[in-house]
Amino acid sequence: MLLHVSSAQDHPAGPVRGVPSAGRDASPEQPQPPPRGASRDEPAAPSAATDPDRSASARVAAELARLAAAIEREHERAAHREAVIDRLHQDVQTLRRGELHAMFDPVRAVLFRLHDLTAREARRWAEDPPDAVHAAALLAAIRDEIAEALARTGAERFVTRPGDRYDPVRHRPIDIEPVADPALDGTIVSVCADGFERAGRVIRKAEVRVGRHRAPDADGDDGDPAARSSPLPRSSSSNR
Repeated sequence: MLLHVSSAQDHPAGPVRGVPSAGRDASPEQPQPPPRGASRDEPAAPSAATDPDRSASARVAAELARLAAAIEREHERAAHREAVIDRLHQDVQTLRRGELHAMFDPVRAVLFRLHDLTAREARRWAEDPPDAVHAAALLAAIRDEIAEALARTGAERFVTRPGDRYDPVRHRPIDIEPVADPALDGTIVSVCADGFERAGRVIRKAEVRVGRHRAPDADGDDGDPAARSSPLPRSSSSNR
């Protein structure tokens, strides 16, 4: 009996199968190794919330770049237009100066003739003074030359003769003269200065004397013709 107990103490029972032993057999949980192909230093993949923000920023940047390029092209076009306008303005100014010179060429030609005519006649009159008939013819020739020069600028001389009816649009009365014939009442007695028109529009009225008929008084006294004559019609135009 004593031998059996001693034998049991000398050979302790081993661990029970299926039950982990306490102490040296228990170990902490080991970390799981990373999957194959993954690097430990690689950052984590961006979350799905940041992708739309980055794509929107890229679209805005691209649109701004496109607008900047369009504005630059517009500036270049504007500078080109300004250069074209400046060049056209210079061309117009040159043409205008040329047209003005061309317009005055006929006037210069007439003035050259008048200059030569007056100089020649002045030398001749210094040696041999002309008679009244020759002087009148010379002055009439000078008048016609001046009228021709004015016509080349567009100012045409219109003809006014004694006996024409007074027209307030074309004539400017400078005096009233009594006439005995009733048919001459309101007609032009004499022309003091010619009138001129351009494209059918009077630019200078002819200066004339107008006749007025008056009936004599019962006692034969003619009285004052100006007091008995009716006023001449006036034109609304102020052309002289």
